[in-house]
Amino acid sequence: MEAPVFEEFDPESDCDCPGCVSRRRASHLSSSAPFGGHPSAHRALVVATATAAALGAAQATPAVAARQPPGRPGVPAGDEPATPQGRKAPLHGPAGRPARPGGPAGPVRTPPTTRADIIRRAEQWVSAQVPYSMSAYWHDGYRQDCSGFVSMAWNLPGNELTGSLDQFGTRISREELQPGDILLFHNADDPEKGSHVVLFGGWTDYTHSYYVAYEQTRPTTRRQATPYAYWSHSDRYIPYRYKGLTSPAPGDAEVVGAGGPGPETWRRLFR
Repeated sequence: MEAPVFEEFDPESDCDCPGCVSRRRASHLSSSAPFGGHPSAHRALVVATATAAALGAAQATPAVAARQPPGRPGVPAGDEPATPQGRKAPLHGPAGRPARPGGPAGPVRTPPTTRADIIRRAEQWVSAQVPYSMSAYWHDGYRQDCSGFVSMAWNLPGNELTGSLDQFGTRISREELQPGDILLFHNADDPEKGSHVVLFGGWTDYTHSYYVAYEQTRPTTRRQATPYAYWSHSDRYIPYRYKGLTSPAPGDAEVVGAGGPGPETWRRLFR
């Protein structure tokens, strides 16, 4: 029996807004505060902050103050709670049922694709702001979690897992990374700790310390500058290159160059 594989983000039923984070971390300081819902939680946070400024003696506020570094929305803060990811599955149809019977068993198939096409498919989910889900499937048939997102970008014949994506790629070094490759963390020794995968979109500058990561995470698909290799568990992420890469088509160089998208492409993508 195979061990379960896990994503590294909270379930959708949990909330990580500042008010709820404050409630979970500082509930022992005040048992009578009205933290029943999100609006109240935010009001309580504002009141606590205002009181701290007036009295100069707030103690709950620092627990929430540096939740995320300035200018980097959605940055994970430390080790994220373990949550199960969706199971390995075939592509799904509009009604949410498998588009063909059975699972993606059998020989590993790597349909041909180009780097530019991989990035274009990833951009489509970013533009559509596909909601994160471990059980829902987007209209293209792919599961709306991190491994489903990479399965979609690589144009795989089914929805894979962080524990199976390596079969479709070749391990490479950091220096060899190019747009369309992935950074994969599958913790086989302790699946409940992490397991996540992101699509490499190119280095942000010559230092190669930050890169553009495409990833499926809560609340929706995102594209943002990310420290190499990731915000947490950085030493556990392994670069892989898709085995089915083919020669670029005419015009692909304008979308994906040898060292990543050029200035004009970034202006178009991030405008």
